[in-house]
Amino acid sequence: MGEFKHFVIVKFKEDVVVEELTKAMEKLVSEIDAVKSFEWGQDIESLDILRQGFTHAFLMTFSKKEDFAAFQGHPNHVEFSATFSSAIEKIVVLDFPSTLVKPPAAA
Repeated sequence: MGEFKHFVIVKFKEDVVVEELTKAMEKLVSEIDAVKSFEWGQDIESLDILRQGFTHAFLMTFSKKEDFAAFQGHPNHVEFSATFSSAIEKIVVLDFPSTLVKPPAAA
């Protein structure tokens, strides 16, 4: 089995300062060793009909499912989740073992 991914797509509430949340999330994942990598972005290209109101995507990679479970139970994650959840209007979460089809090109 390959890596394990935690993929979150959100639409934040109107009054939310997204930059504060993303900075807090960056700090969170840097403090938890179970997170192998983290990336996020804001949609700038999709048509509104395709976006369905969602604006931001967050992707965490873990070496294995057990690392994801450790992350989920980590006290810092539990605390941050309450703050993050209260800022969200809509959310989709997918947690899955990944299948690597084309690895990144060597630098």
